[in-house]
Amino acid sequence: MIHFDSNQWAVILGGSSGFGLATARKMAAEGMSVCVVHRDRRGAMSRIEQAFEEIRAHGHGFLALNLDALAPEGQLKTLEALREAMGPEARIKMLLHSIAFGNLKPLVASRAPRRADQALQRLAGELGIPSDELKGTLERLAQDGEAPLQALLPVPEGQTFMEDEDVARTIFSMGTSLLTWVRLLHENGLFAEDARVFGLTSEGNQVAWPGYAAVAAAKVALESISRAIAVEFGPHGIRSNVLQAGVTDTPALRLIPGSARMAAHSLMRNPLGRLTTPADVANVICLLCTPEAAWINGTVIRVDGGENVSA
Repeated sequence: MIHFDSNQWAVILGGSSGFGLATARKMAAEGMSVCVVHRDRRGAMSRIEQAFEEIRAHGHGFLALNLDALAPEGQLKTLEALREAMGPEARIKMLLHSIAFGNLKPLVASRAPRRADQALQRLAGELGIPSDELKGTLERLAQDGEAPLQALLPVPEGQTFMEDEDVARTIFSMGTSLLTWVRLLHENGLFAEDARVFGLTSEGNQVAWPGYAAVAAAKVALESISRAIAVEFGPHGIRSNVLQAGVTDTPALRLIPGSARMAAHSLMRNPLGRLTTPADVANVICLLCTPEAAWINGTVIRVDGGENVSA
């Protein structure tokens, strides 16, 4: 069993759901103190507070800050709160960038839905039933848990299209802001002598998905920034790596157009027969924070059960 000292802090940007929350739970369970920076509406806080109470129950330091981690004011407030909560002896062992704030818009009107509808109509004709009836049956079965059937359904076409400002904002939010936070914590002397920095990427770094262009660009930028951090901050004891999770059922995934089809396809091809979970990723992050993993630096690590290498 892994055990950390409560004077070692994990700072998680985007820690109220998905990978961030799973990592907060894992690190707290293994003895670390945790600071979660998140941005959520009041209506979501009852669910989030329940999860935070579970983390507090471990008895280590815990700080939850509902603010904008991408704004200078939010960054300043986070620094002030961290200094007060950590005290003079504690340092930040781990920084996880799990911010999911990007635009998921198509670049141009797609003809794919029409082609998918035509294929559905042809299948209905071969079966001798109305196409609307076949589509309704597929939707019902998919909702009942028959995920692979989602791959047969058309992807709804988006109504708005990507603009330059959408791309720029997404690249900063989900990509280059990793460097902003590393600099901020380093310049304020808050990192431990042996610190670990993590970002999160996806298969979209190489595969084009409709509506995912801006996020894909951000992920590629994140990977490049992480490599640069590994090289230039390495002499200061900071290791930087990116984890490429398999398709995972998170709130962020559900926002992607056609995400149900994506999950269905991944489920069918994963050699271990299931999708990746946030806990899978949290477990690997925890392992990479151990002294034994100190020589892993500047790379992308797949956490997907073999999904990426399976046809």
